Order: sequence, then structure tokens, then C-alpha cells
Amino acid sequence: MFLHCCRALPAVLLLLVGVAIAHAAPVPVALSQSDTLELQRVAAYLNGIRTMTAAFRQVAGNGAVSTGHLWVARPGRMRFEYDPPDPITLLADATSIYYWDKQLQQVSKYDLRATPAWFFLRDPISFGSDVIVTRFDHPAGMVRVTVVESAQPDSGSLTLVLNENPLALRQWTVVDQQGKVTTVTLSDLHFGMALDPRLFQYQYLFTGSNR
Repeated sequence: MFLHCCRALPAVLLLLVGVAIAHAAPVPVALSQSDTLELQRVAAYLNGIRTMTAAFRQVAGNGAVSTGHLWVARPGRMRFEYDPPDPITLLADATSIYYWDKQLQQVSKYDLRATPAWFFLRDPISFGSDVIVTRFDHPAGMVRVTVVESAQPDSGSLTLVLNENPLALRQWTVVDQQGKVTTVTLSDLHFGMALDPRLFQYQYLFTGSNR
């Protein structure tokens, strides 16, 4: 297991790590020409996000709810700061993921490239041959797309949900390697601001949120 103690493990960590089990090969969805053009529009929108802050509400498959704040600086960097009583900070620094449990005073480290978070944090984002699009639809004025990494199809899937017109990122869902589902819904989004680089640096992880 990736942690000896699982009692404090927040479900958003499923975006980042998992335990490998056997899966059937992912099946690509059939895409029309208009679908392909829409995916290009989604990719262009996502690539336009260089920095972002947001509040988040996370719902785990067992119904557990957590809230907090996140920061993104693409490419490669992301931070989740959980509201009390969750004692967790998650940090991506372009190469690794750090999971910091303040209560246990324990840090765990994982490879960013081997996680579903890689798709959103890479630069550029595209829906090319390095990912498999397994779902693409438009529920009630939204755009929903699910991707699996071609080279590591067992690493889990990432589903992005956006408002359709204009495009606006609203939610993502991760299915991890064990089939566990986590949904993160965003609110109070802001883009294009300057962010303190220390937010995403491991050596400053233990000095507070650096907001």
C-alpha cells in the first residue's frame, strides 16, 4: 500500500496515486469531425489556463465530503489545501507529488507522470495519440470528456466537465486503479494572477499554506 496509515487519506489523493490491479483495455469512443473540433476547442481553453485559484468541494465514492482551496500554475504545479479538520496538503512541483499529513507529521512522495493529474498539468494539453478518449458528450449545456493515458492505461481515468458556452472548467472526476471514484467541484475560480512560487516548492511545505 502507498501509506501504512490510511485513516487520514483524502479521496483527492486518488487523482495522484493508486494501487495497480488488472483492467480491461480502454475502448476509444467514436468521434465525429465536429467532436474532434470541439475537443480542439477544449484543449485550447485548457492550454490558456496558466494560473488559477479556486475553492473546491470533494465527494468520495463513500459519500465523504471535504472542502478546501487549490492553486494551479501550469505546467506541472498544483496545490490542494484542505479545510480543518482535514490535516492534509497535497503539492505537485512538476515532477513529484507530495502528500503532507500535518497531524502525523508524515510526508509521502509519488511520481507525477504516473498519475491522472498529469493530463491537466502537462503542456501542451491535447487529445492526441498519447491519450485515449473513452467518453465525449454534452449533457445539459456541458462538455464532458474522459481520458486515459495510452502508455499507462491502468493508471486510472480523468473526466473533465466544463460549461459549454462559454467554456469554463467546473468539475473533474477520477476513477483510480482500484475503481474508486472521486469528484471535485470547483467554485470561485480566478485566472491569470501571479502566484508565489513557494506554494509549489517542497522546502516550504511545512511552513503553512503560504496563501
